[in-house]
Amino acid sequence: MTHAELARVSWHKSSRSGANDSNCVEVAVLSDGLAVRDSTDPGGATLVFGRAAWSSFVTALRRDPRA
Repeated sequence: MTHAELARVSWHKSSRSGANDSNCVEVAVLSDGLAVRDSTDPGGATLVFGRAAWSSFVTALRRDPRA
């Protein structure tokens, strides 16, 4: 997915980010996965995960949040 394509998706602040917290994560649901970025740097790096990879990541975090 190109930077231009990521600029057109709908980004949503994570429900785990505080209301007044400047360190927020934004998530975009893609047709084949998810994208994650730092809300303080929307033009910076973006991580793109396929659905299976995202599911594995979340499962690992639920098992051990320090992972």
